[in-house]
Order: sequence, then C-alpha cells, then structure tokens
Amino acid sequence: MYNFDEHIDRRGTYCVKWDALEERYGTEDALAMWVADSDFKSPPAVVDRLVKRAQHGIFGYTACTDEFYDAFIHWMQRRHNFDIQKEWVTTTPGIVAAINFTIHALTEPGDKIIIQSPVYPPFFNSVKTNGRILVENPLIEKDNTYEMDFDNFEKNIDDKTKMLILCNPHNPIGRVWTKEELTRLGDICVEKDILVLSDEIHSDLILKGYKHTPFASLSKALQDRTISCYAPSKTFNVAGLSASVAVIPNPEIREKFINFTDSIGVHSLTVFGIEALIACYEEGEDWLEAQLDYLQGNIDYVNSYLKDNLPEIKAFHMEGTYLLWLDCRQLNLSQEALERFFINDVKVALNSGTAFGTTGTGFMRVNMATNRKRIEQFLNQLKTAKL
Repeated sequence: MYNFDEHIDRRGTYCVKWDALEERYGTEDALAMWVADSDFKSPPAVVDRLVKRAQHGIFGYTACTDEFYDAFIHWMQRRHNFDIQKEWVTTTPGIVAAINFTIHALTEPGDKIIIQSPVYPPFFNSVKTNGRILVENPLIEKDNTYEMDFDNFEKNIDDKTKMLILCNPHNPIGRVWTKEELTRLGDICVEKDILVLSDEIHSDLILKGYKHTPFASLSKALQDRTISCYAPSKTFNVAGLSASVAVIPNPEIREKFINFTDSIGVHSLTVFGIEALIACYEEGEDWLEAQLDYLQGNIDYVNSYLKDNLPEIKAFHMEGTYLLWLDCRQLNLSQEALERFFINDVKVALNSGTAFGTTGTGFMRVNMATNRKRIEQFLNQLKTAKL
C-alpha cells in the first residue's frame, strides 16, 4: 500500500540532510544518513490536505481550532492512554524552541539542570547558552543497551538543581523507558522538587514489543511538575512545517510559559503546520504502522549484516526511534579518525557519537529511516572500506 522502497531525490529542496553536506562534511559525494528526518514521503493524507489548502490561495494569520486540539488529544488517548485536557496544550514552533522557552520561563541563570548523556545535542546547548549550569548524569552501559543511574541522579541534586530534561524515548540510544524506570525517576523528582521537561518527540516510533509511557501520565504529582513536548515531525516526516505542542497541566507553570512566549512574540503556528498535524493524527495511523514494519526490517538487515560481515562493529539494541547507535570501539580509532573513516573512506555522513557527549566516544549515529537499497549501499561501502 505504501512504497517505502521508493527512491526520492531530496537534493535541491532546501534539505539540511542533503543540501548541507558540503558545508557540514566538506563533500557532496556521500550518503546522507545523519539528520533525524526520514527519506520517506509523508502520508498521502498529509500531502492531499496541504495541496487542498494551498489551492485556497490565502495564507494569512492563523488560529488553532477545536479540530487541531481534538486531533492531538484523541491521538494521545488512543495511542498512549494519556488523557489530556485542551487547556493544557500550548503550541510551539518546535521542541528545541520549547526547551529554550521552558528554561527561560521556569529557571534562573545559575540554576542547575540535569541531562542523561549520551543525549540529543540541543539539550547541552540549551542549558549552556541560557546561562544555566549543566549537570550530566551519564547512562550506564549494560548488555548492549543502557540503564539510568538513579543513585548518581539523586547524588547530583542540590539546592541549585531545578530541572531534569528527560529524553523519552531516548535519542540516540533507542531506549523506550519502562513504566517502572520512569516511576522510580519520578519519585526522586517529586521528593527533591525537580521540574521535568520531557521530550517525547519519538513517542510514536516504538518498535513491536515495547510501549511508550508518557512521563506525566504516571501520577498527579508528576503531572503537576512536567512539561511534555510532542510533535508529528519525526513520526510523519513533517519537521519542515514547524508544528509542535507543549502539554502543561499545571496552570501556574503554563502561565509562566505562555507569558514568556508572548514576551518574545511567539503566538501562532504556520497554516501548513496546523493542517499537517491534523492530517497526521487523524489519518496517518495505518501509514505509521507500515513505516514501523519497514524500519524493523531495516534494523534486522543491519544486525544480520554486521554479525556476518563486520562483527567488530555492533549495533546497540533498538526499542524505538529510527536512530541506530553504532558501536565502533573495536576499530581502535580516535573519534576524529573514526569520523574521517566514515566520511572519507566509507563515504557516508553520520552523526559523531561525541556530539551526544563524551560518553559517545567510539560511537556513530545512523539514521535508519531510508529505503533498503540505501541501507545496503551503506553497509557494502562500510565492508569495502574496512577490508
């Protein structure tokens, strides 16, 4: 029904992944498997709705109607059993923006904010560039996956610690945190009076056998201290349309957040972002399920290929997202040499593990949301370069 094998040339479409290769990597002659958007066409319902809206011909100021809120709220209830009230939902142009808004609105310069590395690079930047103190609570590597270090997390908290930025599911390691893990983390946050910004942008990209748990859904106490960030951008490949939401049940926290966004003139989404979000959440579920099956096939193919041909390179176990954490430590290369190896010898552009913190040394992140032939080409080029 959906052709995820289709090859679509994205060059010349203002595409960061492909059009910024020369600037970022010094070459245009490489497979682009870095930025976290996919090479799949968005669901037909999304394209159809955008075309219809474009044909209207007027693109003035926007206001979100009940249809917008209902599409998101019903999706969250249906997919994640999370009951959200309309007044909890605020719109933002993107989740990175929402992280920065939250830091400004709810903390002060000099406050400490905890992150769990290796983790999405903007977590680091958002804390540091806003004059807050970054505290890393590194994840514990164990049995080809990672666990949270709860003891160290608690030890890191002092009177200046105000917030945790949680990645749920976690980028780049592909963990889908269990209800038990999140409950234990939440208990500490409640006891120590820690606010939580939960980045749940990958919450719909959950592989079979795993289940996403919205952090704020665990208890009323966590609901009252959590800002949850969602968007259809990763799931349905609509990042360029800039539509996301922050769910803030606590009215005092929500008022502070909205007051800050008002103060910098962030008021509305784009007309196409609104239309895309509605189409994704109202009509995109079958497409999503087909995409997840295809991604699992890509993952299985990579795991089998590495085992048979390149056993010294290991793919960490994936539970969610489409981002593969590739363990290259047995190649015994410095991180700089590892980066040069992939771009110059393998001729593939990946994200360096150290972009996610020093605990990412020896790793590279691979975007698996592409057609199978490109996955095969990447692995064959890797094998040839390694020989």
